[in-house]
Amino acid sequence: MRNLPPKAKAKLVKWAAVFCQPVSATTMHHPTLPANLTELLPDGAGARVIVGMSGGVDSSVAAYLLQRANYRVQGLFMKNWEEDDGTEYCTAIADLEDAARVCDKLGIDLHTANFAAEYWDNVFEDFLTGYRANHTPNPDVLCNREIKFKQFADYASRLGAEFIATGHYARICRTADGTQLHKAADRNKDQTYFLQAVPAAQLRNALFPLGGWQKQQVRELAQQLDLHNHARKDSTGICFIGERRFDDFLARYIQDRPGAITDTSGRRLGQHRGLHHFTLGQRQGINLGGVRGRPEAPWYVAGKLAARDLLVVSQQAHNLQSRWLRATAVNWLQQVTLPALGSAKIRYRQDDQACRISAAADGGVLVKFDTPQRAVTPGQYVAFYDGTRLLGGARICATDTAALAPLQARPSSTHNE
Repeated sequence: MRNLPPKAKAKLVKWAAVFCQPVSATTMHHPTLPANLTELLPDGAGARVIVGMSGGVDSSVAAYLLQRANYRVQGLFMKNWEEDDGTEYCTAIADLEDAARVCDKLGIDLHTANFAAEYWDNVFEDFLTGYRANHTPNPDVLCNREIKFKQFADYASRLGAEFIATGHYARICRTADGTQLHKAADRNKDQTYFLQAVPAAQLRNALFPLGGWQKQQVRELAQQLDLHNHARKDSTGICFIGERRFDDFLARYIQDRPGAITDTSGRRLGQHRGLHHFTLGQRQGINLGGVRGRPEAPWYVAGKLAARDLLVVSQQAHNLQSRWLRATAVNWLQQVTLPALGSAKIRYRQDDQACRISAAADGGVLVKFDTPQRAVTPGQYVAFYDGTRLLGGARICATDTAALAPLQARPSSTHNE
């Protein structure tokens, strides 16, 4: 609980003391579950499982479904971020309260663990490194690998758990050939993209009770169970930023380095505060306004030339398109022989895109798409699929930069419009 105000620290101790005591099961109505959904979660035969309880409806219903499937269930509330001013801490208290109320309703014990130091070292430092390199990192992917399926899994094992479970929308299939991770039934909520970096070994003892459920079914079941959080809004955005302006948050850690905004021919159009404030394909926040002699059409970020601090923008859609990418830190969940044909997605909720995956000389992969992709962004991740099965994923490090070619070829100068 480092860097917390004394009052906030005392409040956490109070909440932990009140809500983390063993509880006795309460009498509750057990709704009839659809047969096709109960079959997706085999009988636990009394196996001990610890569920990551966030205070949200998904982890709450996941815990209940495991109870119904004859698992011995306990919960664990993880605190992964701490603030000097204590503002975020109030959110953590509210989340802990929600998790505790659900565990009390279900009659299960709730443990708490503070992984803030591990999160800082293994997720947040990587996040800052990415932005300092003018990339756009995705901390949610790393959080799953480093915290939820590593620190949490190790902690649960020390508590005697045989399995861990979360409220992720994904399906685990265990076969004679090993564990497979498949897309969830609710394709709009499917979260396999965020699980791509988790090593296969860390998924062997994982359970995803919501894999066969639609989100609306989950909320309806929570309401039938009289869970107080059945209508709670889903969390969105990066957890450690919360409701603050993203630029204001970054300013606490990364110094602005102004530079020129140019079009793809090198004509100077304005000035930016720092390349780390922008991502490929971005439209809002460029602040160019009308440009003399140019059509009244939006400007988009088409590229960055970090060596010259240039932000390159374009009004032409083709300047945002890429046919290939290179990616490193590859994590294969299944055995894949390269080159291979498959499908990939470069962002969450994107439709699968047909591609060819080849080995790169640096140990990474080269991905060539059948159709051009918009705003392929270094620092983000690409996930590979064979139908519904997640094959693995990798971090994007480079892509074709047709929009930057004229600028890369010319001397280090720009000219005014």
